[in-house]
Amino acid sequence: MTIFSKIIAGEIPAYKIAENDQFFAFLDIFPLREGHTLIVPKIEVDNFFDVPDEYLANLLLFAKPIAKAIETAFICNRCGLSVAGLEVPHAHLHLVPLDSADDLNFKFLQNLSFLLYKFG
Repeated sequence: MTIFSKIIAGEIPAYKIAENDQFFAFLDIFPLREGHTLIVPKIEVDNFFDVPDEYLANLLLFAKPIAKAIETAFICNRCGLSVAGLEVPHAHLHLVPLDSADDLNFKFLQNLSFLLYKFG
């Protein structure tokens, strides 16, 4: 069971933003910027493009109102999205308030990734 599955199951606390029958959205514990939110399918699939088509089709529809809320709540040019998929072996989408492409720089998080694997 991944750390994200444990969050979805309520075994690990998280600040939930939204939820439906397919997805769970919560604030990232290591945010690139304030408001950085993760969208996670409730099914545990490692590779983003192995997620069933029905989920992929609904992912952006679920993310859209959250992205609009991020743009309203935080000073930013827009809400960007990223699918890196290397930090946790559970497909997920990052929503991040952006002012420049540098706001999506995950390089500093590489040193923190081991924590997720060690304790996840």
